[in-house]
Amino acid sequence: MTPDALFYGTAENAHGLRHDPFKAIVAPRPIGWIGTKAADGRLNLSPYSFFNAVSDTPKLVMFSSSGHKDSVTNIEETGVFTCSLASRDLAEKMNASSIAVPRGVDEFAIAALTPVPGCLVDAPYVGEAHAALECRMTQILRPLGLDGRESDNWVVFGEVVGIHIGTEILNDGMIDMAAARPLGRMGYMDYCDGGSDVFAMMRPKAG
Repeated sequence: MTPDALFYGTAENAHGLRHDPFKAIVAPRPIGWIGTKAADGRLNLSPYSFFNAVSDTPKLVMFSSSGHKDSVTNIEETGVFTCSLASRDLAEKMNASSIAVPRGVDEFAIAALTPVPGCLVDAPYVGEAHAALECRMTQILRPLGLDGRESDNWVVFGEVVGIHIGTEILNDGMIDMAAARPLGRMGYMDYCDGGSDVFAMMRPKAG
């Protein structure tokens, strides 16, 4: 790093740049395309860029919701969710499902995607996705800052109890990542597809 590299303390956040660069540094981030069903049967589908696998034994994944959104509410009610693979061929539909709409509005319908019931959990996954995880919630928590206060984020952990893999991405007994082309969230409005293709998508606005 050069001697004139930019440094700033995050308490003041005085970076002097057009946008906060934090999420552009912690990148690319996998996208958790979370499918849930409310206790009353209404479906929800939302992408989360704070998502990852955290353990292999047992198989645990997590996503973090900025604010107490419908996904978290539905999981609190039912204890289950799915995570569908967001791939380059579904990027625009994934983005369409990110629209902010009132509770109960079905993002599967908005994005013209097929909700498929899970085999082991009562939650839908994206039928067009190349892979999907069925999960049972193990924990929901709000992380603490240095001041001991809870953040405005709800972190959901789930154990993977079932896995769907499309044969179109299998090659010689392994997932062909060149065929799957999983999406990663970069900073700002940018995404990547596991290769050198970096492209931007603006989040849709509710009418």
